[in-house]
Amino acid sequence: MSIYDSFGVRTLINAKGPSTRLSGGFLDPEVLAAMSDAAQYCVDMAELQAAASREIAQVTGAEAGLVTAGAAAGLLLGTAACIAGLDPAKMGRLPDTRGMKNEVIMVRSQRNFYDHAIRGAGAQIVEVGLPDRFAGAGVRDAETWEIDAAITERTAAVVYVAGGAAQPPLQEVAGVARAKNVPVLVDAAAQLPPASNLRRFLAEGADLVAFSGGKAIGGPQASGILAGKRDLIMSAALQQLDLDVYWEQWAPPASLIDKQRLPGLPQHGIGRPCKVGKETIIGLLVALRKFVAEPEEKRSQRLGNFIARLHAALEGVAHAQLHVTGGLVPKLELHLSPEAPLKALELCLQLEQGNPSVHADASRVRSGVIVFHPWCLKEADPERIAARVKQLLLSSDR
Repeated sequence: MSIYDSFGVRTLINAKGPSTRLSGGFLDPEVLAAMSDAAQYCVDMAELQAAASREIAQVTGAEAGLVTAGAAAGLLLGTAACIAGLDPAKMGRLPDTRGMKNEVIMVRSQRNFYDHAIRGAGAQIVEVGLPDRFAGAGVRDAETWEIDAAITERTAAVVYVAGGAAQPPLQEVAGVARAKNVPVLVDAAAQLPPASNLRRFLAEGADLVAFSGGKAIGGPQASGILAGKRDLIMSAALQQLDLDVYWEQWAPPASLIDKQRLPGLPQHGIGRPCKVGKETIIGLLVALRKFVAEPEEKRSQRLGNFIARLHAALEGVAHAQLHVTGGLVPKLELHLSPEAPLKALELCLQLEQGNPSVHADASRVRSGVIVFHPWCLKEADPERIAARVKQLLLSSDR
């Protein structure tokens, strides 16, 4: 029995990974204990975020950092910072960006639904490049000169979505942006592990980087990190924090917010709906320390053990072949044969509707492939998943 039973909510086996739709993963007992302890006290939130900034800066090599309500919140706050800078009047007007630098350049092949957070700050996205390599019409994608040509006096930022297939290279993009004094904001929500990526994108020239805190880092599900240039982090913090206080009372740590550089106290900012509580901030910081401290090999082996057990339990399954993909996070692919009694999507649906309810990665079902991820599996889950899959393929075969 769990607390969810008292509210009539089913628990499930999450073999998709730390997806927000499936409530993410599990918190380490040390993280849970830290959050519980944090909940017993009151603190000044600016002081707490200043402490978080120091921790994040040490881990990422950034000038400063901020704990956000997820990576999407980091994108919104980062965009708002690039648009408004340290001008309280501009902060108060967002998302009305008339008369401001309000264009954000993005490579067309990097557009996705998460850039709604960027548009939510009042930015207008300017697309560059034609992704022929994805359309099957050729081999080319956006090139650096196209980004350079798109930068005008109205450009507030270049947004770059990191990933193995992202083009052009970030270092080239950052080079042309820097030459025109335009900041680069990197969406690196799911680019961990390896832990070295916490430093990589800033080292390659990014001015701001947004990470998810509730995925590989293992922090609270609704947490994230925004790391980068001090002035931009200062602007982001000003547009997130509760500022309902008299100027004379307000004494934020100068390491996070230099009060002397402001003409006055901004009103509540566009990032106010993205607030994070003290428990979330502490939980994220403790999880971040643990993530950085764990060797990559140990983490990969721990996750790989789940996949090895799932592979062994599924050995000989009817109408399917098994393939383990490599990398720091091993996964198991179930390739259904054409004569299988269930199509891949049908199998996924029946797994979800059964007891226990098993949720796998259905992103490749149109190719007949179901993928099982290890991030959110519990000790008994591999054998329970295998039993359900075998049962469904055998019973459907009769």
